[in-house]
Amino acid sequence: MIEVTITRKDSGNIHSFEISGHAFFANRGKDIVCAGVSAVSIGAINAVHALTGVTPEISHGEGFLRCVLPDLQEDMNEKVQLLIEGMVVSLQTIEEDYGKYIQITFKKQEVE
Repeated sequence: MIEVTITRKDSGNIHSFEISGHAFFANRGKDIVCAGVSAVSIGAINAVHALTGVTPEISHGEGFLRCVLPDLQEDMNEKVQLLIEGMVVSLQTIEEDYGKYIQITFKKQEVE
């Protein structure tokens, strides 16, 4: 199962997200759930960088992606948040159709 954790600040803004695991919906290379989650998450990070110039802190490996957003001025933060919230909506759409293979959890950042 793919586990997605979205961490929000007390303000409600997204601080970070982490994606780990494999869906095992189909054989490697034919797994549309893994492909969808990868495309949505990497696409969001690429959109943040290309459209705002902001480079989040990224850690990744086999079946793992973590993205931490930097502290930003309010106007830039609004743009970055909108792009990342779009990613969350897309991941929730995948979860609605393939909930057996992906689970999204929301939590609050412990220290702000």
